[in-house]
Amino acid sequence: MPGVQRPPSLPRQSLRFCTAADGTRIAIASIGSGAPLVRCAHWLSHVEHDLHSPVWRPWLAELARDHQYIRYDQRGCGLSDSTVTDFSLDAWVGDLEAVIDSLGLRRFPLIGMSQGGAVAIAYTVRHPDKVSHLVLPGAYARGALQRATGSAERLEAETLVNLIRLGWGRDNAAFRQVFTNQFIPGGTPTQHQWWNELERLTASPENAARTLEAFHRIDVTELARQLRVPTLVLHARGDARVPFDEGLRLAALIPGARFVPLDSDNHVLLDTEPAWATFLAELRAFLGTHPADAEAGESVGDAALTRAESEVLRLVATGLDNHAIARHLHKSEKTVRNQLSSILDKLGVHTRAEAIVWARDRPM
Repeated sequence: MPGVQRPPSLPRQSLRFCTAADGTRIAIASIGSGAPLVRCAHWLSHVEHDLHSPVWRPWLAELARDHQYIRYDQRGCGLSDSTVTDFSLDAWVGDLEAVIDSLGLRRFPLIGMSQGGAVAIAYTVRHPDKVSHLVLPGAYARGALQRATGSAERLEAETLVNLIRLGWGRDNAAFRQVFTNQFIPGGTPTQHQWWNELERLTASPENAARTLEAFHRIDVTELARQLRVPTLVLHARGDARVPFDEGLRLAALIPGARFVPLDSDNHVLLDTEPAWATFLAELRAFLGTHPADAEAGESVGDAALTRAESEVLRLVATGLDNHAIARHLHKSEKTVRNQLSSILDKLGVHTRAEAIVWARDRPM
C-alpha cells in the first residue's frame, strides 16, 4: 500500500559462538556479504531479537548492504553467557579479541557505539594493525561518574543503577521506560514497546545493574589520545543518554578525528529521521563503500538503473538535495543533476517528488 512503510528486507543471518579467555561464551552474528564491518558489543543487545526490531532492523539492512556486518552480544547479555563475574573494560576488550581471533579477521573497520566506543578505542590502541577505520557514534571517553561535576550528577548515575535493580525484571515497564526515553525519545509507541521488551530480554536485573555501574566508571581519555587510525565521531545534538559535549570532547581527544553533529534527540538513530540519511552518507563516504563507483546496470523495481543512479535515488528518497548528495558522493552538482534526469526518464516520472514516492514504495 502506498504510504505504508515496509520493513527493510534482510539477508540471512548466521550465528556462531566463541570463548573468551576466562571461559565466557560470546554469541556472534554476521549478516550480509563483502568486506567485514565489525560492531563492538554494547549494552542492550540481543543479536537474534534485533532481526525483528523496528529500531535495529534498519541498521542491519543498511550496514549489511555493502559489508559482512558482524556484531556480538556483550557478556551477560542476549545469547552470550549470562553467568558472568567480570564486568570490566579489560574483559570487554578481551571478548572483542576473542571474536576477531575466532573469525580470523586481519583488518577491518570497527564501529563503537555508545559505551562500545570505549571498548573500540581500547582495542584499537592494542591492535592498531587490525583496525582500518574507527567509527564512534554516540560514544564517550568518560562514564557518568567520571564526568560528574557535582553531587547531583553522581546521585543521578547511582539512582539509575538502583532503578534497574528495583524494576528491570517487573512486568510493568514503567521503570524500564526511563531508559527507553533516554535512548529513543523520538520513537513511536511500537518502538518504545519493543525497546522496553529488549531491556527485559537482554539481561537480568543484576547483570544490567553491574554493567551500568561499570560503564559509569569508564575513562579512556588517555587511550583516545593515543589513537592513530582514521576516526569518525558522530553525535546527536539532543542526545539524552550521552551529552553532546562528550562527543565533542571525544573528537577533540583523538588526533585528526572528523566530527559530525547529527540533528536528532535520539541516542540510537531512527530510520525515519533526517539524521539517519546523514549518518549513512557520512559513514559510507568515510569507509569508501559507495556503490556509485560501479556502473554495471542493476534492476531496481521495474527500472534498470546503474548502481550509481541507484545510490543517487536512494539518497533522494531520504530527503537530501542535490548539493548534499554531491557532497556525500564526492561528485559535482552537475553530475548529480544529470543522473537525476536519467533516473526520472527511466522511472517514467516527471518530478523529484514522484521519484521519492516511487523509491519508497519499492525495495531498493
